[in-house]
Amino acid sequence: MFLNKKLRVAVVFGGQSGEHEVSLMSSTSIINALDKEKYEIIMIGITRQGSWKHYDGPVDKIITGEWERGSKNLDESKYNFLTTGEGFPGENIDVVFPVLHGPMGEDGTIQGLFELAGLAYVGCGVLASAVGMDKVFSKTVFERAGLKQADYSVFMKQELDEDMDGAISSIEKRFNYPVFIKPANLGSSVGITKAHGREELARGLVLAARYDRKIIVEEFIDGHEVECSVLGNDTPRASVVGQILPSNEFYDYQAKYYDDGKSGLVIPADISPKATARVKRMAVEAFKAIDGSGLARADFFVDKRTDEVYINEINTMPGFTKISMYPKLWDAAGLPYPQLLDTLIDHALERRAGKVNTALV
Repeated sequence: MFLNKKLRVAVVFGGQSGEHEVSLMSSTSIINALDKEKYEIIMIGITRQGSWKHYDGPVDKIITGEWERGSKNLDESKYNFLTTGEGFPGENIDVVFPVLHGPMGEDGTIQGLFELAGLAYVGCGVLASAVGMDKVFSKTVFERAGLKQADYSVFMKQELDEDMDGAISSIEKRFNYPVFIKPANLGSSVGITKAHGREELARGLVLAARYDRKIIVEEFIDGHEVECSVLGNDTPRASVVGQILPSNEFYDYQAKYYDDGKSGLVIPADISPKATARVKRMAVEAFKAIDGSGLARADFFVDKRTDEVYINEINTMPGFTKISMYPKLWDAAGLPYPQLLDTLIDHALERRAGKVNTALV
């Protein structure tokens, strides 16, 4: 596979979204775990202001943010894959690993750039990334695919600005408390609130509207929170199913990235064999429904009373920190972290090789 030379892998991290810090944590884990005998690693960071930098310093400076001070602007680097020219792009970079979470990275924007550049890249393509990022559109696709999910309503920020009382009234008519309020286009539980009453609901709507112009209010399912990792291109496979026992009231940002083991992760999940099989099947179905490739993590609720399974969302670039569920689930399935990264890079190259050159059709 490696043609007696190291593959040049550009790990892109940072970004302009509210999940910038998560990206720094994920990319640090990935860079440390990549096999240095197989790969020449090129580190490319995107600042919060959108500047692209080539960084070649210590990996441990990424997570602290110090990498920005020791970086060159990308146009000063031989690894500038944003411009065309002699030797572009294969001479300098073989595959891109975009470790970007949230808007301007996980939503199809940077994937479109890589498509235009003709580069192989890890993860879902433009369409799947965009649909997976937007919870409203992913819910529409899931509904079309026949995947059961909780009831929900959608509000625009302008609606809330003009008539917050009316929005709250319509929510209370449709749902019982508690409810979840979420920005439609964000991950890592950023901007999410579990509201138990009108005051918390109002605060949650205001918070979500800080992050997105489109806000979702969801029915609360009294269920086990479970997750399933998906891996592959046209023939994806599901990992074992994991269960979350959050250290906070729900699996929020703090619990995901900073509690370092305080949240319980039960692998395999303590749910019935029937529910486990349904979760795995629905995870693959959701992946195919959005036209996924490479990887994704699908999140579910399993009703504690009825054992019914509800899909919650799909993440096309899930967290890759040392305590993240995606790699943990594959490790439990017999695919350790370094080999998982190898497989993702293989899938990226496979997908690029299978692309039809429409200019020749």
